[in-house]
Amino acid sequence: MSFQTPPRLLNLAGECLLRDKPLTVEALECMPSDLFPPLFKEAFFGMHKASLKAMVCAWPFDCLPLGGLTRMPQRGALQAVFDGLDMLIAQPVRPSRWRLRVLDLRNTGQHFWSQDSEDEAMELSEAEPMAEGGSETQQPLAPLEMFVDLCFSSRSQYYFFTYLISWAKKREGSLHLCCKTLEVLEVPVRYLQSLALVQLGCVQEVEVNCPWSLSSLAKFASYLGQMTNVRKLSLSHIHTPLSQEEERNEELHVSQFTSQFLRLQCLQKLHLHSPTFLSGHLEQMLSCLQTNLETLSIVNCPLLELDVMHLSTCPNLCQLKDLDLSGVCLTEFDPELLCTLLGKVTDTLQSLDLIYCGIMDSHVEVIVPALSCCHQLRALSMSGNPLSLAAVEKLLRHTTGLPSLSLEVYPAPLESYDANATLDLEKFAQAREEVTGILRDLGQSRSVYLSTSPCPHCGKPVSYDVEPILFWKYPI
Repeated sequence: MSFQTPPRLLNLAGECLLRDKPLTVEALECMPSDLFPPLFKEAFFGMHKASLKAMVCAWPFDCLPLGGLTRMPQRGALQAVFDGLDMLIAQPVRPSRWRLRVLDLRNTGQHFWSQDSEDEAMELSEAEPMAEGGSETQQPLAPLEMFVDLCFSSRSQYYFFTYLISWAKKREGSLHLCCKTLEVLEVPVRYLQSLALVQLGCVQEVEVNCPWSLSSLAKFASYLGQMTNVRKLSLSHIHTPLSQEEERNEELHVSQFTSQFLRLQCLQKLHLHSPTFLSGHLEQMLSCLQTNLETLSIVNCPLLELDVMHLSTCPNLCQLKDLDLSGVCLTEFDPELLCTLLGKVTDTLQSLDLIYCGIMDSHVEVIVPALSCCHQLRALSMSGNPLSLAAVEKLLRHTTGLPSLSLEVYPAPLESYDANATLDLEKFAQAREEVTGILRDLGQSRSVYLSTSPCPHCGKPVSYDVEPILFWKYPI
């Protein structure tokens, strides 16, 4: 015999109220606050529009975390919520219990709707009850705030966010739309026209991953320049000029983009993936930086030696914590440029990625003195570079004194490959043994990964050892 858990009394009460719409509206003023979240969920997913509208008006908490229920609400349910907000906005004063100040459409607040933490949510958010027999006080209606993370990655999201932004714009003055995160993924730049209606000064994080032309990037630049408080900017896969017209306008479009950095007064993290248009133009961007960056990532970009020289002398990179130049070929460049750059950040650098940079033994000879002074370094990755066992040993010895270094990834030494540059598993195993011996000789506990290029099993460009080489020094 099986027993089913009986429905909670709270749920039964909510279902009863929703079946009687007039009662739902009338009951809100005296209904316990802890009934609102479960009742709202029933109304929202059951598309009880009149009940939703009434509950928004009488919402007894400061915030309605709608984004915690669904990423992109159905149009009908969202319209009912908006109708409730319109009723609030239309009132010059409202009852003191009607506390709603924030509609949060971000992917947060799930704990508020969870029955497991319902009591905690109520304790944090519940309005104070009025004294028995007291009269309801009236409060001026402050502007409502609506928080949303904008993500343009499909046609449906384009229509949803365009509708949302247009609705908020019509109520400007009574409602403030705040967007802290903007994602643009695989869509044409014309999908962003609604950004003209957004106060972009609220935006703090921007990610653009689109195969745009430089002309499209220049159009986006007009929006970027308004994001004066952006702290993190990620840009990926902008195409180099293809047509003759684009080639003629290349300098103009690059300038239109890089000049916007003059307005980014709070930028801390800059990630650029495959920004081929910066080849020969990096100085234009670096000279416009207004802040000291904490993170700089320029990946898979055919930089010129002049670009790397500007990197090594840029005053806004002296406090870097994270530096990633993976895929930037440094083989033919003066290794002193990289050494100079590392020398500027010895007091702050925590993560260094130089994967597939064409670094050779001669480069290691030059950079290890500066690398050994990076006492904050926690992660170092140099996989995919053609280094000999002697060079790997030199790196291991010069990084021995770095107290925070906990992740080390080096390439399998050249001695691991045969004459055809094919990985020889026996030679690789021997190289591992020699590295283990070096670690034993150094006498410091550490964990080291060796990567092979390409992977002997799947052919991918870089593979890491399944197991790191471990050496632990136990106290006597």
